[in-house]
Amino acid sequence: MKSSTLALTGLIFAVSMTTIDQTIVALSAPSIQQNLGLTHDGMQWAVNVYLLTTAAFFLLGGRVADVVGHKRMALVGIAGFGVTSLLCGLAPTGDLAEPWLVTARALQGVSGAIMFPAAIGIVVEGFARESRGRAMAIFFAITGAMTALGPIAGGYLTVWTWRAIFWVNVPIAVAAFVIVAIAARPSVRRRERIDWLGAVIVAGGMGLVVFGLQQASPWGWANPAVIGSLVLGAALLVLFVVVQRRSGHPLIRIAAFRDRGFTLSTVATLFASIAFISTFFFLSVYGQVSLQLSAAETGLLFLKFFIGFVIASRIGSVRFDKHGARGVVLLGGIVGAVGFGWLATTATDLSIHADAFFNPQTWPILVAGAGIGLMFSPVSTDAVNRAIGASYGEVSAITQTMKNFGGALGLAVFTTVVTSRLTDLLTASFAKFGGTAADAQSAVERISGASGDSGSGLSTLPQAIQEQIMHAVRSDYASAVQWAFWGMAAAMAVVAVVGLLYPAGRTSLPEDAAPASEPTADTATV
Repeated sequence: MKSSTLALTGLIFAVSMTTIDQTIVALSAPSIQQNLGLTHDGMQWAVNVYLLTTAAFFLLGGRVADVVGHKRMALVGIAGFGVTSLLCGLAPTGDLAEPWLVTARALQGVSGAIMFPAAIGIVVEGFARESRGRAMAIFFAITGAMTALGPIAGGYLTVWTWRAIFWVNVPIAVAAFVIVAIAARPSVRRRERIDWLGAVIVAGGMGLVVFGLQQASPWGWANPAVIGSLVLGAALLVLFVVVQRRSGHPLIRIAAFRDRGFTLSTVATLFASIAFISTFFFLSVYGQVSLQLSAAETGLLFLKFFIGFVIASRIGSVRFDKHGARGVVLLGGIVGAVGFGWLATTATDLSIHADAFFNPQTWPILVAGAGIGLMFSPVSTDAVNRAIGASYGEVSAITQTMKNFGGALGLAVFTTVVTSRLTDLLTASFAKFGGTAADAQSAVERISGASGDSGSGLSTLPQAIQEQIMHAVRSDYASAVQWAFWGMAAAMAVVAVVGLLYPAGRTSLPEDAAPASEPTADTATV
């Protein structure tokens, strides 16, 4: 096996850890919350903080990789991800559980942000220009598919112990580290400054926006802290753009957005990720609460999504190679919007055999997965092709920031909407059977944390009443989660609009363009 192919294999192993961990925790949330005694907000942050820190530090990770060297930073990121995964799995019970797990997950996200853009640089530098496009397509297709595979694996690992979903990363990290250390080309150091001020500003801006959206549900939209977080976060993001335009060594070159195709590819990635990443959390809760499935059985829902994603991803890659990104972005947006809209209309049908592979909800889940699969890998590859004059780490950092920020944004917004709707529905349902508003709120917190144990607050009521209330819990959550699925359909409809605006024609890595990260007179091999 050629060293470049071996390095690609190691990098796919490494980056797949980061994409799997975007979604695998959602399915295991019930076991984690119950075993560690986490609060609803604590469990929500354990899911969301990974996406948030990855998005917040991706731009810095890309810049550091370009300056310090891709191979060196890839190895740092792989080692960091392995160590932080071990720490996640070692989370203690008791008062330390919540801060331990959230902190370890945040550091996991930072490690992923260091690793991913460095990996892109190694892939691009390791292949000749005539084979580079194929290598990039393989890289994005496989690592993207791993996002959907995560919850499937998580369902089976959780049967043993929820800690296994983190510990499984350790041997993968060791193998990836050894392969990349042996097979990847030597790193290149560039004598340039790093915009630390810009990194702080963009991390603060993204963090405050997502924090404000996340806390809008428990605190209320009119809460001064929520409004202040959203306003200050948006202001920091605007300030970041201003700082980047004036900086001599910016984290990102704003000029890259002069290419309409590149700008639209990042917008498509953002909105597709709002639907894509959110799907796994809400399907997990829906499967375990409304359909009364076990964690392993809920994995079947994700398997259906994964099948649609993989088949369509192959079709999308072929069409992209022949015709460019416009058609697959448009088609992916339309198919995704139809799939998620269809899923929303079938969500309240609880009379189905939920544990059967083929049922009325199989097809909308397949179609939703196919919509995202059609366009996800092509837009990532197209973005790199269009902005290759900047740098590989920089360009991949922009697109992956949009992916992770979109995921965090979607989770925050949809969680707020679903929780608000669920609270109203359960309060009304509980009142019919003698339950109180406090009982309803307790059930909402358990359900929102993906726990099926939503009736513990009703132990003083007669058994018959408890059973009626539990039925109400199932149906009310199904009604509430419809809003999230409709939101995902709307996000994919925006992707379809982006497809209409997308420039026609194929793009490819320029034959005569030297990558910004290749050695020059001002660089040194390390």
